[in-house]
Amino acid sequence: MEKEEKEEKNNEDQEKEQVSDDSGEGDKPSTTPVIDEANAAAERMEKATVAQKAENDRAEALEARKIAGGRTSAGHIPPKPKKLSDSEYYEAVEKGEKNPFKEDNVQGY
Repeated sequence: MEKEEKEEKNNEDQEKEQVSDDSGEGDKPSTTPVIDEANAAAERMEKATVAQKAENDRAEALEARKIAGGRTSAGHIPPKPKKLSDSEYYEAVEKGEKNPFKEDNVQGY
């Protein structure tokens, strides 16, 4: 009889162990592949954003140095030609440097 009682006790203990092992989650996978892929994509995007920000900062600093150094083509205004006085204009016409007919759009000269 003692042997039978021990066996019953062992069976009860085994049943309790089986019940305690069941967490109630069923056959759910430990990780979800779709979520893992989305998390990996988000990490890649964050790294790319950091790299892009560093590149933008570098480009802005370079452009600022160009502007400060006067080596940019944007906003370049050529110097205005010097306005000649009447006597200087007369001398330029006499030397052939100026053509008054061409400046006045007169045909044939």
